[in-house]
Amino acid sequence: MSDKIMLAHGSGGKLTHKLIGDIFRKHFSNDILNKGDDSAVLAVPQSQLAFTTDSFVVSPLFFKGGNIGKLAVCGTVNDLAAAGAEPLYISAGFIIEEGFRLEELEAIVSSMAETARAANVRIVTGDTKVVQRGAADGIFINTSGIGVIPDGINISGSNARPGDKVIVTGTLGDHGCAILLEREKLNISSPVQSDCAPLNGLINEILKICKNIHVLRDPTRGGLATTLNEIAAQSCVGITLYENSIPVKDEVRGVCELLGMDPLYMANEGKMIVILPAESADAVLEKIKSHPLGTNARIIGDVTDKQPGRVIIKTITGGSRILDMLSGDQLPRIC
Repeated sequence: MSDKIMLAHGSGGKLTHKLIGDIFRKHFSNDILNKGDDSAVLAVPQSQLAFTTDSFVVSPLFFKGGNIGKLAVCGTVNDLAAAGAEPLYISAGFIIEEGFRLEELEAIVSSMAETARAANVRIVTGDTKVVQRGAADGIFINTSGIGVIPDGINISGSNARPGDKVIVTGTLGDHGCAILLEREKLNISSPVQSDCAPLNGLINEILKICKNIHVLRDPTRGGLATTLNEIAAQSCVGITLYENSIPVKDEVRGVCELLGMDPLYMANEGKMIVILPAESADAVLEKIKSHPLGTNARIIGDVTDKQPGRVIIKTITGGSRILDMLSGDQLPRIC
């Protein structure tokens, strides 16, 4: 057997079945997937469901802190967690370019399986397509996820209210900075790596002490600034941030300053924005900081009734400026 993907791997014949058995089923094995049917038959509790789908086209495929496979699982789990849901099941569809190395494919699939186990979620169905050389950039992954929302949880980007506090669960821009350095092969020595991580465990701990969370959102493409603008528009509120409270690693800030970029617009793959009533903020912040993925959490702003739809940042120098949504992205193909 070749050590690379061939068009015949997508034919539905013996090579397809060997690929599925030797790589996908080997790593994703569970009682639902192993039935081998065209659809996964799922047991779902009698309550509200959250459903999400996403596609991952990151470049490079492997980066400090993860790879496209880990990113795909984390992205889907975190989108479900942002609805307050407990993630249960994930599907995984692969579009693979002819000539892609099987060794790299197995590393990606193995990473997906490991991350799914860490998040206590099962990959229960999937699909594989092989396209001609040059028709895709190595590999693209599409995932969908299903989770169950506990009773009493009502989380939405439209729920922010004046008087709420804004918390971010850790340092910003780590993922975007890591991708930038590896993609561009810049001669910059930096220890920064992607923050890619599943956040459902952290969110579950938050909801144990406060079910009255108004908004959860993971600031991926477009970073903190773009995500908060989306929330301000959805909820018809203003949001005021305090620059001296926003956590950014020195190495990320240094790279951004050198290249003329803003860490507030950099993608994150292991951070969550939490918007909640002010009276619960200190207790929730303490709970977040006690979790390994939340040690650098901070209260960074307030929700107001002034300038609805806008995000204002109070700068370190004492001034104020509008933190607008970018028309594009500082760094495309980030996830």
